[in-house]
Amino acid sequence: MSNILLEGYTTDEILSLPAELMQAIILSDEALVFKAWSANMLGRFCVSGDTLIMELAHVDGGGEGALPALASLANRYAQREGLQFLEWRVHAVHCAKPNLKLRRVLERRGFVVRELPDVGECFWLRSAVNTWPN
Repeated sequence: MSNILLEGYTTDEILSLPAELMQAIILSDEALVFKAWSANMLGRFCVSGDTLIMELAHVDGGGEGALPALASLANRYAQREGLQFLEWRVHAVHCAKPNLKLRRVLERRGFVVRELPDVGECFWLRSAVNTWPN
């Protein structure tokens, strides 16, 4: 998956961004629109304690490759930074036009529907770094 681009950048290029830029742009816990492979996504990312939190509000297109590509980048970043867990929050429970393929992928990988305080109902998964489920 090293050839998959996120907004035109390779995983290695994103990981080589200065820490201040990574924090200001990507890990700011602010909404971010980006393209991962052929998927258009709306999400926000932050670090809380020993956990990288990835909240995806919209995933359009991309087939099954977009989430593994994002997981690969997240795992590499978390491992480099000494984080222990990845927490996914995917708001695909009550969509006007549900992406059934996305739901199948999430369910197959062990995501469960959960009501989270200050977040709402979402597909949720917390996993140890480097254990993206097959």
